Amino acid sequence: MTGIRFVRSIAAALLAVSLTPCHAAIAHTSVEPPAGLKEQALREANTARARYGARPLTWNAQLYPGTRQRAAGCRFQPSPITAGYGENLYATTDLTGTAAAVTSAFASWMSEAPHYDHTHPGFTPETGNFSQVVWKGTTQLALSVARCPAGTVFPSAGYFVVARFTPPGNFLSRFAQNVGRPVA
Repeated sequence: MTGIRFVRSIAAALLAVSLTPCHAAIAHTSVEPPAGLKEQALREANTARARYGARPLTWNAQLYPGTRQRAAGCRFQPSPITAGYGENLYATTDLTGTAAAVTSAFASWMSEAPHYDHTHPGFTPETGNFSQVVWKGTTQLALSVARCPAGTVFPSAGYFVVARFTPPGNFLSRFAQNVGRPVA
């Protein structure tokens, strides 16, 4: 599978020189996700979270319009740190639909779990997507998937997944209480 992922976090921000904003202000309008997307995103997230002792997330309808616009922009770069949410990104050219892209995104983010060091909790770029998904202090999610044309995210057409989490995770010095060990 050809896929790429990215985590935006407070710890990563400490290493970054600057981030380029890539979304405009969104008017507060009622925008509904495509049929089944909200349910699938919550199912994937909550299944992963349960394996690490984190409570289920709920959907954040206010965060969805900006998440949708972000995905539709087909630009694989982090949002501004000051945005007030955690963000996981994923892109692939190997899938045949939105549902497959959502499943693949969560599988990719959760594949980082074996690399997380629970004996020395903290942020690493290799595990930041995983820790955001299972972050116990996070309570809500919005997710969108866009089919992006060739020459945007990849040289060929593909899918771009944007997941936004609130309150955000990956805060330095809060990992021990927010990233649980696998539940037996």
